[in-house]
Amino acid sequence: MNLTNIDELTDKVVTMLKDRINPSFLVEASGRHIHLSEKDLRFLMGDHVNLAAVKFLSQPGQFASQVRLTVLGPKGALHNVVVLGPTRSETQVELSLTDARQIGVNAPVRLSGDIDGTPGITILNGNRALTIDRGVIVAKRHIHVKSSDADLFGVKNNEVVKVKIDGERPLIFDDVVIRVDDNFSTAMHIDFDEANACGFRNGIRGTIVKE
Repeated sequence: MNLTNIDELTDKVVTMLKDRINPSFLVEASGRHIHLSEKDLRFLMGDHVNLAAVKFLSQPGQFASQVRLTVLGPKGALHNVVVLGPTRSETQVELSLTDARQIGVNAPVRLSGDIDGTPGITILNGNRALTIDRGVIVAKRHIHVKSSDADLFGVKNNEVVKVKIDGERPLIFDDVVIRVDDNFSTAMHIDFDEANACGFRNGIRGTIVKE
């Protein structure tokens, strides 16, 4: 065994020991996207169109579809915004703070699904225009935790934690919400503003900061 192999083996052992002491999880960056209700999908796309998976996401059953739409705010538009599937009970548009300010929408930071009191927006597909009276949010950073992993990470549902990201620009994110469910795959979600702040790259991992 040469010195290079010894160094590689040492690095692997050190990583394994660190994960046992303070386990890490995948961090993913989510771009702007739309969740449509079945009714709104039909209005915008017609009765013949169903959402088809172009790319499956890390959370089971979730996918990026073939549909791309435009969202229109008071100061401008964002084009080619992906629609995620499957459909939901109510339409929701998730933007970064930069996106929202660019098109003049005062979007609050919320967990997905928490849309009471949020602003509306217009969604366009060619000459079809749908105006919703609520549903625009900036997604609050959060970690999906599979129920069987909750003990491993020492967390519980709705707990708020700090997370250290070891990217090119290492930082600690505060106010990260834990979401626990049997159907989740354990991963942290941040938006592109946050991804740029920490020098995000594919495969980057995070650890919970113990107080």
